[in-house]
Amino acid sequence: MPAFARTLAVGAATLLLAWAALAARDRVPAQGADPGTTSGKEIFTGTAQPPCALCHTLADAGAAGEIGPNLDELRPTAEMVRKAVEGGVGNMPAYDDTLSERQIASVARYVAQVTSAR
Repeated sequence: MPAFARTLAVGAATLLLAWAALAARDRVPAQGADPGTTSGKEIFTGTAQPPCALCHTLADAGAAGEIGPNLDELRPTAEMVRKAVEGGVGNMPAYDDTLSERQIASVARYVAQVTSAR
């Protein structure tokens, strides 16, 4: 193999490996996987602006908001939460411009998990 072709092949392989590493880092775990509830709770209580806890009641987060639905009573699935957080519902703002897909998935799994809605 000529030196130029070898260099090109090595460069392409390096780019492919770097792309694969970045994609794996940002991949959201499957819905059944346990990503840990800490980040979802942090997003719920403070990262999201305005924080979810401002409007919603959720016992695990120590939230007693009265503007939005009581999530302990509603027991939404992760998919319901994801859709609401991404696009907004009623007076609730959409967070798709301020939270990453990973953050939205994390808070959705957290709410579903602590309300036993999965």
